[in-house]
Amino acid sequence: MASWQAHLATWTIRIRLKRRLRRARDLAEARRLLTPPRVRVPDHVRLAPGTVGGISGEWAETSGSGPLTLIYLHGGGYYACSPETHRPVTARFADRGFRVFAPAYRLAPEHPFPAALEDVLTAYHGLLASVPARAIVISGESAGGGLTLALLESLRDAGEALPAAAAVFSPWTDLAVTGESTRTNARRCAMLEAATLGTSAGWYLGGADPRNPLASPLYADLAGFPPLLIHVGENEVLRDDSTRLAARARSAGVDCQLKIWPAVPHAWQLFPMLPEAQESVDEAAAFLRAAAGAYHGG
Repeated sequence: MASWQAHLATWTIRIRLKRRLRRARDLAEARRLLTPPRVRVPDHVRLAPGTVGGISGEWAETSGSGPLTLIYLHGGGYYACSPETHRPVTARFADRGFRVFAPAYRLAPEHPFPAALEDVLTAYHGLLASVPARAIVISGESAGGGLTLALLESLRDAGEALPAAAAVFSPWTDLAVTGESTRTNARRCAMLEAATLGTSAGWYLGGADPRNPLASPLYADLAGFPPLLIHVGENEVLRDDSTRLAARARSAGVDCQLKIWPAVPHAWQLFPMLPEAQESVDEAAAFLRAAAGAYHGG
C-alpha cells in the first residue's frame, strides 16, 4: 500500500509542475522547472568535487564506505540537473556503504547524443584505472537510467569488462515514445507526458534516429548484461519503458528483477520525505551489493 506522503507528493507535483513544464517557453525555463530543490544531506556524508578520467563530478561517501564504487547517472531529460541536484540519492547510497561518483556529463541540446554517453564511458574507463570492474556498480534514474543501459551496451559491444550489476529507476529507454503507458497514464502521471518527452528527445537526439539502441536501449540486444534491477511507478508514462525492457532482458537471459510501485511520482527517489524513496534506494543498494558478491562476469 502506498504511503499518504506518496499520494500528497503526486498531487503536489501534478499541480505545481506538470502543466508548467508543458508550457515552458524555452530551454532555460524547462531546465529551471525540472531542477529539484536542494535538500540537505546528513552531516556524516562527505561530498567533494572530483574528476575521474578527466570527467568532473561529485563524490559522496562516509567513513563506512567500503570497496564497492557506484557510478550514479542523474536524470533530467538529458538537458537538465546535475550531480548536486541528485544528492538525496547519492548521499543515501553513500550512507549504505558505497563510494559514489556522479559524473557531470554534458547536457543537450548544446551537446547532443552521443556526448553524454561518451562522457560516462570516459568516467568508467577512468575508474577502472584504480577499481576492478567487479567492484563497480551502476545506477541512474529516468534519462540517467537509459544512459546506464547504454553504457552497459557500449561496454558489452566493445568486449570490455562490465560492472558487477546495475539498478535503474524509471529508466527512459524508448526515445521514440511508443509505450502504451504514454497514453493510458497520460492523466495519472504526476510529472511527464508524451509531448514533453518528445521535446526532450528532440533536444538530446539532435537529428539522430530515436530507435538507435545507444539512445534508446529498449531496442538493444541485451544479452550478456550483468544482473539488473528496475523500479518504476505504476502510474508513470514511462512505466512501459521498464516493463518492455524487463521482458526483453529476461528473454535475452539476463538476471532481471522488476518492481512496480503504486502511487509514486516519477523519480520519487529524489524526495527523501517519501518512505518509498528510502525503500527503493535501500532495496537497490541491497541488490547491487548481493549481485556484486555473486557476479563473476567481466
